[in-house]
Amino acid sequence: MLNRLRLISLLACGVAALALAGCGGTSAATPNGGGRGGRGSRGGGGDAPVVTAKVTQRDVPVDIAAIGNVEAYATISVRSQVTGQLQEIAFHEGDLVKTGQLLFTLDRRPFEAALAQAEATLSRDKALEAQAEAQLNRDAANAEYQQVTAERQSQLTQRGILSKDASQLAQSQADATAALVKADKANVESTKAELLAQQAAVDNARVQLDYCVIKSPIDGRTGNLSVKVGSLVTANQLEMITIARIQPVYVTFAVPAIHLSTIKDHMTGGKLAVTATPQDTGAEPATGALSFIDNAVDMTTDTIKLKATFDNADHRLWPGQFARVSLRLTTLPNAIVVPSQAVQTGQDGQYVFVVKPDSTVEQRAVVTGQSVAQDMVVQKGLTPGEVVVTEGQLRLEPGARVTTDPNGGGRRGGRGAGQGQPGQGQGRNGRTGQ
Repeated sequence: MLNRLRLISLLACGVAALALAGCGGTSAATPNGGGRGGRGSRGGGGDAPVVTAKVTQRDVPVDIAAIGNVEAYATISVRSQVTGQLQEIAFHEGDLVKTGQLLFTLDRRPFEAALAQAEATLSRDKALEAQAEAQLNRDAANAEYQQVTAERQSQLTQRGILSKDASQLAQSQADATAALVKADKANVESTKAELLAQQAAVDNARVQLDYCVIKSPIDGRTGNLSVKVGSLVTANQLEMITIARIQPVYVTFAVPAIHLSTIKDHMTGGKLAVTATPQDTGAEPATGALSFIDNAVDMTTDTIKLKATFDNADHRLWPGQFARVSLRLTTLPNAIVVPSQAVQTGQDGQYVFVVKPDSTVEQRAVVTGQSVAQDMVVQKGLTPGEVVVTEGQLRLEPGARVTTDPNGGGRRGGRGAGQGQPGQGQGRNGRTGQ
Protein backbone atom coordinates (compact mmCIF):
# COMPACT_ATOMS: atom_id res chain seq x y z
CA MET A 1 0.00 0.00 0.00
CA LEU A 2 2.81 2.35 0.87
CA ASN A 3 4.62 1.52 -2.33
CA ARG A 4 1.45 2.22 -4.30
CA LEU A 5 1.14 5.68 -2.73
CA ARG A 6 4.77 6.47 -3.54
CA LEU A 7 4.24 5.43 -7.15
CA ILE A 8 1.18 7.67 -7.46
CA SER A 9 3.10 10.59 -5.96
CA LEU A 10 6.00 10.12 -8.36
CA LEU A 11 3.63 9.97 -11.34
CA ALA A 12 1.90 13.21 -10.24
CA CYS A 13 5.25 15.00 -9.92
CA GLY A 14 6.25 13.83 -13.37
CA VAL A 15 3.06 15.09 -14.93
CA ALA A 16 3.49 18.50 -13.22
CA ALA A 17 7.11 18.70 -14.40
CA LEU A 18 6.03 17.96 -17.99
CA ALA A 19 3.30 20.63 -17.77
CA LEU A 20 5.74 23.22 -16.47
CA ALA A 21 8.20 22.32 -19.20
CA GLY A 22 5.49 22.78 -21.84
CA CYS A 23 4.51 26.19 -20.48
CA GLY A 24 8.09 27.37 -20.34
CA GLY A 25 8.68 26.37 -23.94
CA THR A 26 5.74 28.40 -25.20
CA SER A 27 6.79 31.56 -23.39
CA ALA A 28 10.30 31.29 -24.72
CA ALA A 29 9.15 30.96 -28.29
CA THR A 30 7.22 34.19 -28.21
CA PRO A 31 10.11 36.66 -27.91
CA ASN A 32 12.18 34.85 -30.50
CA GLY A 33 9.49 34.18 -33.07
CA GLY A 34 6.35 36.26 -32.57
CA GLY A 35 8.29 39.34 -31.45
CA ARG A 36 10.38 39.41 -34.64
CA GLY A 37 7.30 38.95 -36.71
CA GLY A 38 5.69 42.00 -35.03
CA ARG A 39 8.70 44.23 -35.64
CA GLY A 40 8.90 43.15 -39.23
CA SER A 41 5.30 44.15 -39.87
CA ARG A 42 5.77 47.61 -38.37
CA GLY A 43 9.20 48.51 -39.70
CA GLY A 44 9.79 46.27 -42.66
CA GLY A 45 11.03 49.20 -44.86
CA GLY A 46 8.53 49.01 -47.81
CA ASP A 47 7.81 51.67 -50.51
CA ALA A 48 6.21 54.87 -49.20
CA PRO A 49 2.67 55.46 -50.55
CA VAL A 50 2.17 58.97 -51.97
CA VAL A 51 -0.33 60.90 -54.06
CA THR A 52 1.04 62.40 -57.26
CA ALA A 53 0.04 64.75 -60.07
CA LYS A 54 1.45 65.57 -63.48
CA VAL A 55 3.03 68.89 -64.32
CA THR A 56 0.79 70.59 -66.92
CA GLN A 57 1.17 73.52 -69.28
CA ARG A 58 -1.75 75.80 -70.12
CA ASP A 59 -2.90 79.41 -70.33
CA VAL A 60 -3.44 80.69 -66.81
CA PRO A 61 -5.72 83.68 -66.12
CA VAL A 62 -4.55 86.11 -63.45
CA ASP A 63 -7.59 87.29 -61.48
CA ILE A 64 -8.32 89.31 -58.34
CA ALA A 65 -11.32 88.06 -56.38
CA ALA A 66 -13.58 90.27 -54.26
CA ILE A 67 -17.13 90.68 -53.01
CA GLY A 68 -19.11 93.45 -54.71
CA ASN A 69 -22.43 95.19 -54.42
CA VAL A 70 -24.77 95.79 -57.36
CA GLU A 71 -25.86 99.42 -57.83
CA ALA A 72 -28.44 100.87 -60.18
CA TYR A 73 -27.00 102.90 -63.04
CA ALA A 74 -29.30 105.74 -61.96
CA THR A 75 -31.95 106.10 -59.27
CA ILE A 76 -34.56 108.84 -59.60
CA SER A 77 -36.97 109.99 -56.90
CA VAL A 78 -40.20 111.14 -58.56
CA ARG A 79 -41.91 114.09 -56.82
CA SER A 80 -44.64 116.46 -57.93
CA GLN A 81 -43.55 120.00 -58.75
CA VAL A 82 -47.02 121.41 -58.10
CA THR A 83 -49.58 120.91 -55.35
CA GLY A 84 -52.73 119.18 -56.48
CA GLN A 85 -55.06 116.23 -56.18
CA LEU A 86 -53.91 112.96 -57.74
CA GLN A 87 -56.41 111.79 -60.35
CA GLU A 88 -54.71 108.90 -62.16
CA ILE A 89 -51.88 106.37 -61.74
CA ALA A 90 -50.95 104.96 -65.15
CA PHE A 91 -48.71 102.04 -64.09
CA HIS A 92 -48.32 99.28 -61.50
CA GLU A 93 -45.66 98.91 -58.87
CA GLY A 94 -42.60 97.09 -60.22
CA ASP A 95 -43.37 97.84 -63.88
CA LEU A 96 -40.61 98.55 -66.35
CA VAL A 97 -41.16 102.07 -67.72
CA LYS A 98 -39.64 104.01 -70.59
CA THR A 99 -38.48 107.61 -70.77
CA GLY A 100 -41.48 109.89 -71.29
CA GLN A 101 -44.05 107.28 -70.25
CA LEU A 102 -47.05 108.65 -68.32
CA LEU A 103 -46.92 107.92 -64.60
CA PHE A 104 -49.34 110.26 -62.77
CA THR A 105 -52.00 112.83 -63.62
CA LEU A 106 -53.04 115.64 -61.23
CA ASP A 107 -56.23 117.74 -61.29
CA ARG A 108 -55.67 120.23 -64.14
CA ARG A 109 -58.60 122.60 -63.56
CA PRO A 110 -56.97 125.09 -61.17
CA PHE A 111 -53.95 125.38 -63.43
CA GLU A 112 -56.06 125.73 -66.58
CA ALA A 113 -57.93 128.63 -64.93
CA ALA A 114 -54.67 130.27 -63.90
CA LEU A 115 -53.38 129.94 -67.46
CA ALA A 116 -56.56 131.48 -68.92
CA GLN A 117 -56.30 134.41 -66.52
CA ALA A 118 -52.65 134.98 -67.40
CA GLU A 119 -53.43 134.86 -71.12
CA ALA A 120 -56.26 137.39 -70.68
CA THR A 121 -53.96 139.75 -68.83
CA LEU A 122 -51.42 139.31 -71.60
CA SER A 123 -54.02 140.32 -74.21
CA ARG A 124 -54.91 143.44 -72.19
CA ASP A 125 -51.25 144.42 -71.94
CA LYS A 126 -50.84 143.98 -75.66
CA ALA A 127 -53.76 146.39 -76.21
CA LEU A 128 -52.24 148.90 -73.79
CA GLU A 129 -48.95 148.65 -75.66
CA ALA A 130 -50.71 149.39 -78.95
CA GLN A 131 -52.54 152.35 -77.34
CA ALA A 132 -49.28 153.75 -75.97
CA GLU A 133 -47.61 153.48 -79.35
CA ALA A 134 -50.53 155.24 -81.03
CA GLN A 135 -50.36 158.05 -78.45
CA LEU A 136 -46.64 158.33 -79.09
CA ASN A 137 -47.13 158.58 -82.83
CA ARG A 138 -49.80 161.26 -82.45
CA ASP A 139 -47.74 163.36 -80.02
CA ALA A 140 -44.65 162.93 -82.16
CA ALA A 141 -46.48 164.30 -85.21
CA ASN A 142 -47.86 167.22 -83.19
CA ALA A 143 -44.39 167.92 -81.79
CA GLU A 144 -42.95 168.01 -85.28
CA TYR A 145 -45.65 170.47 -86.40
CA GLN A 146 -45.15 172.71 -83.35
CA GLN A 147 -41.41 172.81 -83.96
CA VAL A 148 -41.84 173.84 -87.62
CA THR A 149 -44.33 176.53 -86.58
CA ALA A 150 -41.97 177.87 -83.93
CA GLU A 151 -39.13 178.11 -86.45
CA ARG A 152 -41.36 179.95 -88.99
CA GLN A 153 -42.57 182.45 -86.43
CA SER A 154 -39.01 183.03 -85.29
CA GLN A 155 -38.08 184.00 -88.84
CA LEU A 156 -41.09 186.33 -89.05
CA THR A 157 -40.11 187.92 -85.77
CA GLN A 158 -36.62 188.59 -87.12
CA ARG A 159 -38.21 190.39 -90.11
CA GLY A 160 -40.39 192.42 -87.77
CA ILE A 161 -43.62 190.97 -89.01
CA LEU A 162 -44.55 189.26 -85.70
CA SER A 163 -43.93 190.31 -82.20
CA LYS A 164 -41.25 188.66 -80.12
CA ASP A 165 -43.86 187.41 -77.61
CA ALA A 166 -45.66 185.46 -80.32
CA SER A 167 -42.41 183.81 -81.38
CA GLN A 168 -41.54 182.79 -77.81
CA LEU A 169 -45.04 181.40 -77.25
CA ALA A 170 -44.77 179.23 -80.34
CA GLN A 171 -41.34 177.92 -79.22
CA SER A 172 -42.61 177.07 -75.73
CA GLN A 173 -45.53 175.11 -77.20
CA ALA A 174 -43.10 173.19 -79.41
CA ASP A 175 -40.87 172.37 -76.40
CA ALA A 176 -43.88 171.18 -74.38
CA THR A 177 -44.98 168.91 -77.19
CA ALA A 178 -41.45 167.46 -77.46
CA ALA A 179 -41.48 166.69 -73.71
CA LEU A 180 -44.84 164.97 -74.15
CA VAL A 181 -43.31 162.80 -76.85
CA LYS A 182 -40.56 161.73 -74.44
CA ALA A 183 -43.20 160.78 -71.86
CA ASP A 184 -45.04 158.77 -74.48
CA LYS A 185 -41.84 156.91 -75.34
CA ALA A 186 -41.30 156.05 -71.66
CA ASN A 187 -44.89 154.85 -71.44
CA VAL A 188 -44.37 152.62 -74.46
CA GLU A 189 -41.23 151.10 -72.89
CA SER A 190 -43.15 150.53 -69.65
CA THR A 191 -46.00 148.75 -71.44
CA LYS A 192 -43.49 146.59 -73.32
CA ALA A 193 -41.85 145.59 -70.03
CA GLU A 194 -45.25 144.76 -68.54
CA LEU A 195 -46.03 142.77 -71.65
CA LEU A 196 -42.83 140.73 -71.25
CA ALA A 197 -43.60 140.09 -67.59
CA GLN A 198 -47.09 138.98 -68.42
CA GLN A 199 -45.78 136.73 -71.17
CA ALA A 200 -43.52 135.12 -68.57
CA ALA A 201 -46.53 134.67 -66.30
CA VAL A 202 -48.37 132.92 -69.13
CA ASP A 203 -45.38 130.65 -69.77
CA ASN A 204 -45.15 129.84 -66.08
CA ALA A 205 -48.86 129.04 -65.90
CA ARG A 206 -48.46 126.78 -68.91
CA VAL A 207 -45.49 125.00 -67.26
CA GLN A 208 -47.51 124.57 -64.07
CA LEU A 209 -50.26 123.03 -66.14
CA ASP A 210 -47.76 120.69 -67.80
CA TYR A 211 -46.55 119.59 -64.35
CA CYS A 212 -49.99 118.09 -63.77
CA VAL A 213 -48.85 115.28 -66.07
CA ILE A 214 -45.86 113.45 -64.53
CA LYS A 215 -43.80 111.31 -66.90
CA SER A 216 -40.85 108.98 -66.36
CA PRO A 217 -37.50 110.77 -66.71
CA ILE A 218 -35.52 107.55 -67.40
CA ASP A 219 -35.87 103.93 -68.47
CA GLY A 220 -36.07 101.70 -65.43
CA ARG A 221 -38.08 99.67 -62.98
CA THR A 222 -40.52 101.32 -60.59
CA GLY A 223 -40.37 100.72 -56.87
CA ASN A 224 -42.83 101.05 -54.02
CA LEU A 225 -45.80 103.36 -54.67
CA SER A 226 -46.40 105.75 -51.77
CA VAL A 227 -49.52 107.62 -53.03
CA LYS A 228 -53.09 106.68 -53.90
CA VAL A 229 -55.63 108.15 -56.30
CA GLY A 230 -57.47 111.06 -54.67
CA SER A 231 -54.70 111.99 -52.24
CA LEU A 232 -53.36 115.54 -52.10
CA VAL A 233 -49.81 115.78 -53.39
CA THR A 234 -47.66 118.57 -52.02
CA ALA A 235 -45.11 120.14 -54.32
CA ASN A 236 -41.47 118.97 -53.88
CA GLN A 237 -42.16 117.20 -50.58
CA LEU A 238 -43.74 113.79 -51.04
CA GLU A 239 -41.71 111.08 -52.79
CA MET A 240 -44.29 109.42 -54.99
CA ILE A 241 -42.09 106.62 -56.34
CA THR A 242 -38.47 105.77 -57.18
CA ILE A 243 -37.28 104.52 -60.54
CA ALA A 244 -34.03 102.54 -60.78
CA ARG A 245 -32.24 102.04 -64.06
CA ILE A 246 -31.12 98.41 -64.07
CA GLN A 247 -29.82 98.19 -67.62
CA PRO A 248 -26.90 98.77 -67.43
CA VAL A 249 -25.87 98.44 -63.79
CA TYR A 250 -22.75 99.05 -61.72
CA VAL A 251 -21.00 96.55 -59.47
CA THR A 252 -18.88 98.28 -56.83
CA PHE A 253 -16.12 96.38 -55.04
CA ALA A 254 -12.87 97.01 -53.20
CA VAL A 255 -9.47 95.33 -53.55
CA PRO A 256 -6.30 95.73 -51.47
CA ALA A 257 -4.43 98.90 -52.40
CA ILE A 258 -1.31 96.83 -53.10
CA HIS A 259 -2.92 95.83 -56.43
CA LEU A 260 -3.53 99.43 -57.54
CA SER A 261 -0.34 99.87 -59.57
CA THR A 262 -0.83 96.49 -61.26
CA ILE A 263 -4.41 97.37 -62.19
CA LYS A 264 -3.39 100.74 -63.63
CA ASP A 265 -0.57 99.14 -65.63
CA HIS A 266 -2.89 96.59 -67.20
CA MET A 267 -5.54 99.23 -67.97
CA THR A 268 -3.17 100.92 -70.40
CA GLY A 269 -3.74 98.01 -72.77
CA GLY A 270 -7.51 98.41 -72.77
CA LYS A 271 -10.50 97.77 -70.54
CA LEU A 272 -10.19 94.99 -67.99
CA ALA A 273 -12.84 92.28 -67.95
CA VAL A 274 -14.85 91.73 -64.77
CA THR A 275 -17.20 88.86 -63.99
CA ALA A 276 -19.87 89.04 -61.30
CA THR A 277 -21.73 85.99 -59.99
CA PRO A 278 -24.79 86.57 -57.80
CA GLN A 279 -24.76 84.66 -54.53
CA ASP A 280 -27.72 82.55 -55.59
CA THR A 281 -27.71 78.80 -55.99
CA GLY A 282 -26.80 77.97 -59.57
CA ALA A 283 -26.39 81.61 -60.59
CA GLU A 284 -24.60 82.23 -63.87
CA PRO A 285 -21.80 84.82 -64.01
CA ALA A 286 -22.27 88.09 -65.87
CA THR A 287 -19.46 89.77 -67.81
CA GLY A 288 -18.67 93.47 -67.72
CA ALA A 289 -15.73 95.88 -67.82
CA LEU A 290 -13.89 97.95 -65.24
CA SER A 291 -15.08 101.55 -65.64
CA PHE A 292 -14.00 103.44 -62.51
CA ILE A 293 -11.11 103.63 -60.05
CA ASP A 294 -11.62 105.81 -57.00
CA ASN A 295 -9.38 108.87 -56.65
CA ALA A 296 -8.21 107.95 -53.13
CA VAL A 297 -7.32 104.87 -51.11
CA ASP A 298 -9.49 104.18 -48.08
CA MET A 299 -7.03 104.73 -45.24
CA THR A 300 -9.11 102.78 -42.71
CA THR A 301 -9.08 99.54 -44.73
CA ASP A 302 -6.14 100.13 -47.12
CA THR A 303 -8.37 99.27 -50.07
CA ILE A 304 -9.22 101.00 -53.32
CA LYS A 305 -12.80 101.25 -54.56
CA LEU A 306 -13.48 100.01 -58.09
CA LYS A 307 -16.61 99.99 -60.21
CA ALA A 308 -17.51 97.82 -63.20
CA THR A 309 -20.30 98.36 -65.72
CA PHE A 310 -22.51 95.46 -66.85
CA ASP A 311 -25.06 95.55 -69.69
CA ASN A 312 -27.41 93.35 -67.63
CA ALA A 313 -29.67 92.67 -70.60
CA ASP A 314 -31.20 89.66 -68.84
CA HIS A 315 -31.60 91.56 -65.53
CA ARG A 316 -29.49 88.91 -63.79
CA LEU A 317 -27.93 91.49 -61.48
CA TRP A 318 -30.27 93.31 -59.11
CA PRO A 319 -29.54 96.58 -57.28
CA GLY A 320 -28.52 96.00 -53.67
CA GLN A 321 -27.49 92.40 -54.35
CA PHE A 322 -24.10 91.02 -53.30
CA ALA A 323 -22.01 89.23 -55.92
CA ARG A 324 -18.71 87.40 -56.18
CA VAL A 325 -16.46 89.52 -58.39
CA SER A 326 -13.40 88.46 -60.36
CA LEU A 327 -11.22 91.12 -62.01
CA ARG A 328 -9.06 89.63 -64.77
CA LEU A 329 -5.73 91.40 -65.05
CA THR A 330 -4.09 89.29 -67.74
CA THR A 331 -3.56 85.73 -68.99
CA LEU A 332 -0.22 83.94 -68.71
CA PRO A 333 0.26 81.93 -71.95
CA ASN A 334 1.69 78.38 -71.79
CA ALA A 335 2.42 78.55 -68.07
CA ILE A 336 3.76 75.49 -66.19
CA VAL A 337 1.30 74.61 -63.43
CA VAL A 338 1.34 72.21 -60.46
CA PRO A 339 -1.06 71.80 -57.52
CA SER A 340 -0.21 74.22 -54.74
CA GLN A 341 0.22 71.42 -52.16
CA ALA A 342 3.09 69.99 -54.21
CA VAL A 343 5.28 72.99 -53.43
CA GLN A 344 7.11 72.73 -50.10
CA THR A 345 9.26 75.31 -48.32
CA GLY A 346 12.61 74.44 -46.77
CA GLN A 347 15.69 76.21 -45.47
CA ASP A 348 16.98 76.73 -49.03
CA GLY A 349 13.66 77.90 -50.44
CA GLN A 350 10.81 76.20 -52.24
CA TYR A 351 11.08 72.69 -53.66
CA VAL A 352 9.05 69.74 -54.92
CA PHE A 353 9.54 65.99 -54.91
CA VAL A 354 9.73 64.70 -58.48
CA VAL A 355 8.97 61.01 -59.08
CA LYS A 356 11.48 59.52 -61.50
CA PRO A 357 10.76 56.59 -63.83
CA ASP A 358 12.40 54.13 -61.41
CA SER A 359 9.82 55.09 -58.69
CA THR A 360 12.37 57.00 -56.66
CA VAL A 361 11.96 60.66 -55.75
CA GLU A 362 14.20 63.63 -56.37
CA GLN A 363 14.05 66.82 -54.32
CA ARG A 364 14.20 69.72 -56.79
CA ALA A 365 14.28 73.45 -56.11
CA VAL A 366 11.70 75.52 -58.00
CA VAL A 367 10.88 79.19 -58.57
CA THR A 368 7.16 79.87 -58.26
CA GLY A 369 5.03 82.69 -59.62
CA GLN A 370 1.33 83.46 -59.59
CA SER A 371 -1.01 81.41 -57.40
CA VAL A 372 -4.27 80.68 -59.22
CA ALA A 373 -7.06 78.99 -57.25
CA GLN A 374 -5.55 75.66 -56.07
CA ASP A 375 -2.69 75.70 -58.56
CA MET A 376 0.72 77.31 -58.57
CA VAL A 377 2.62 78.63 -61.58
CA VAL A 378 6.22 77.38 -61.66
CA GLN A 379 8.60 79.69 -63.47
CA LYS A 380 11.72 77.52 -63.21
CA GLY A 381 12.58 73.97 -62.18
CA LEU A 382 9.95 71.76 -63.85
CA THR A 383 8.96 70.66 -67.34
CA PRO A 384 5.51 69.57 -68.55
CA GLY A 385 4.78 65.87 -68.12
CA GLU A 386 6.88 65.31 -65.02
CA VAL A 387 5.22 63.77 -61.96
CA VAL A 388 5.34 65.52 -58.59
CA VAL A 389 4.26 64.40 -55.14
CA THR A 390 1.23 66.27 -53.77
CA GLU A 391 0.69 64.34 -50.52
CA GLY A 392 2.97 62.25 -48.32
CA GLN A 393 6.09 64.44 -48.49
CA LEU A 394 6.78 64.12 -44.75
CA ARG A 395 7.77 60.46 -45.20
CA LEU A 396 10.14 61.16 -48.09
CA GLU A 397 13.80 61.89 -48.54
CA PRO A 398 15.85 62.14 -51.75
CA GLY A 399 16.20 58.72 -53.36
CA ALA A 400 13.32 57.09 -51.47
CA ARG A 401 11.16 54.62 -53.36
CA VAL A 402 7.44 55.33 -53.54
CA THR A 403 4.25 53.77 -54.74
CA THR A 404 2.17 56.31 -56.59
CA ASP A 405 -1.55 56.73 -57.01
CA PRO A 406 -2.69 59.91 -58.82
CA ASN A 407 -6.23 59.37 -57.51
CA GLY A 408 -5.26 59.08 -53.83
CA GLY A 409 -5.89 55.33 -53.52
CA GLY A 410 -2.25 54.62 -52.74
CA ARG A 411 -2.39 57.06 -49.85
CA ARG A 412 -5.48 55.46 -48.36
CA GLY A 413 -4.21 51.91 -49.03
CA GLY A 414 -0.84 52.64 -47.49
CA ARG A 415 -2.46 54.05 -44.39
CA GLY A 416 -4.74 51.01 -44.11
CA ALA A 417 -1.84 48.54 -44.41
CA GLY A 418 0.20 50.42 -41.88
CA GLN A 419 -2.67 50.29 -39.43
CA GLY A 420 -3.53 46.64 -40.10
CA GLN A 421 -0.07 45.19 -39.55
CA PRO A 422 0.55 46.74 -36.17
CA GLY A 423 -2.92 45.65 -35.14
CA GLN A 424 -2.18 42.05 -35.99
CA GLY A 425 1.18 42.13 -34.23
CA GLN A 426 -0.41 43.53 -31.11
CA GLY A 427 -3.08 40.84 -31.24
CA ARG A 428 -0.57 38.03 -31.40
CA ASN A 429 1.50 39.52 -28.62
CA GLY A 430 -1.61 39.89 -26.53
CA ARG A 431 -2.65 36.33 -27.03
CA THR A 432 0.84 35.09 -26.37
CA GLY A 433 1.07 37.01 -23.14
CA GLN A 434 -2.04 35.39 -21.79
